[in-house]
Amino acid sequence: MLKITLLLFVSLGTWTLAKPINVRLDLTHVDSGRDFTKQELLQRMTLRTNTRATTIFPNYKKPTNPITPLVYPGNGDEPYDREYIAKFSIGTPPQPVVLTVDTGSDLIWTQCQPCLTCFDQGLPYYDPSNSTTFSYLSCSSDICTSLPLSSCHQQCFYLYEYGDGSATVGSVSSETFTFGPKKNEISVPNLGFGCGFLNGGIFVSNESGILGLGRGPVSLISQLGVNEFSYCFSSLFGKKSSPLLFGTSMDPYNMKIQSTPLIKNPTNPSFYYLSLKGITVGTTLLHIPPSAFALHDNGTGGVIIDSGTALTVLSDVAYQQVRKAFVHQIKLPVAKESMTYLDLCFSLNSSLLQSVQVPNLVFHFENVDLELPKENYIFEDHKTCELCLVITSSGDTSSIFGNFQQQNIQIVYDLADEKLSFLPALCDKL
Repeated sequence: MLKITLLLFVSLGTWTLAKPINVRLDLTHVDSGRDFTKQELLQRMTLRTNTRATTIFPNYKKPTNPITPLVYPGNGDEPYDREYIAKFSIGTPPQPVVLTVDTGSDLIWTQCQPCLTCFDQGLPYYDPSNSTTFSYLSCSSDICTSLPLSSCHQQCFYLYEYGDGSATVGSVSSETFTFGPKKNEISVPNLGFGCGFLNGGIFVSNESGILGLGRGPVSLISQLGVNEFSYCFSSLFGKKSSPLLFGTSMDPYNMKIQSTPLIKNPTNPSFYYLSLKGITVGTTLLHIPPSAFALHDNGTGGVIIDSGTALTVLSDVAYQQVRKAFVHQIKLPVAKESMTYLDLCFSLNSSLLQSVQVPNLVFHFENVDLELPKENYIFEDHKTCELCLVITSSGDTSSIFGNFQQQNIQIVYDLADEKLSFLPALCDKL
């Protein structure tokens, strides 16, 4: 973590939204095109989930597994927690950036020249001196006064920290952002962002910063002035990109749409929370107490939907009931260990590969009964003869609905009506 002390002059300000527009970004999964086997991909997802959940939930307990993984996430032996990256350009003329998409934070930032301390990245650092549309924002600007930590010394400086110990320090600035492919480029002027010149923590070379999509006033969502955004994650075992759409993104008269309220947590204001009422495995509605999914007055507990967490993490009370139900309903021996690094796997007999009956899995959100496709919660590996439940436990009272469970479902955030909608889709065709 960066050890920086800043003088704070934080005041309230009124955020002015830009004119609403429609924007599309194509997201790339961090492991896409890297020739990992499905088992290796899942292993990396599991490790990244452990890291991400640890940063969100202080009491998260990593699962114990006697197997030592053969491959690790990131560019070394550290369990990095990045999932999806977006490529676009900033400045005039445009300079490319690659930002990690994060629905759990707000600030948009990229590494900038001159850089005092920066992590290695594959692209050249953004250089504001080469842009005719770059400008520093004043200490009285709305974006400066909306940041949790800022200071003033002729211009606005910020310190933005993440739960994993990573941090960025830089100048609060304004620039033109250019989104989309060249044939359909959209340029948006005067977007506020962090021009980071002192950055450290857990970062890898395929990113240059973070694209905050949280609920706060400095996120890209708020600055674009859109009331709706959505994403649709294509298969995590494929190589296709996944669309991220800002603005109207689906037909409101589609009868397959199911919607559930978005919940706010004052102690964790950037995250999007959902009201989960129960879970069905097979035909059995599990006896999970309401407290297992409740958001408590002190900000603990609750259910987050998150683009940056790979696997669904359930509160321990709920997970133990789900685990017990799968053990009871899948008539196979439980494996003692698994190279997937998951908690629950079954040993497959090669003669039974085509005849295993896997129970349905339904998440009962408020007003929505979301039945997941089998491939969104079960992993079968015919080479190692194992079948695994791709869900884990948080070890405490908190839960996350991860992106593995969101595959090929268009997830639509309606910020005007404070609801989230699910629509089955072929995401690589959108």
